[in-house]
Amino acid sequence: MATLNSYVNIDEVEREAKKDYIDRHSPFVYCQDSGTKGEKFPVKVVVGKEYTHPDDFDHYIAEVKLFDGETQIAGSCHFAGQNGGQGEKGNLEVVFNVVPQKNMKLRALAYCTKHGIWQSDEVKVAVA
Repeated sequence: MATLNSYVNIDEVEREAKKDYIDRHSPFVYCQDSGTKGEKFPVKVVVGKEYTHPDDFDHYIAEVKLFDGETQIAGSCHFAGQNGGQGEKGNLEVVFNVVPQKNMKLRALAYCTKHGIWQSDEVKVAVA
């Protein structure tokens, strides 16, 4: 079974290398804090906030998924390396458009081909 890693506040981490490692693998969920039932609701997921992830042939973010609680609510986005494995760095970004029916507790998962699965903090969305 794969290890599930979580973001740690990098302001509280002493070593720069560890800050880099944690941040570059962690997905971050960005959206409004409220939405309307039955209407399209955009949710942006960005992998890495302050540090960028490499994009090599054997080390890249391969997949991002969006969950509401335990239920996957958006199709997986699969990547074969953003820049064709040219070794460039970039913050992977994807926008999921969901149609909420109830309040949501959003969480994203990102899969790194070398360092496993990373999960975001939970983001609560009120749906009226």
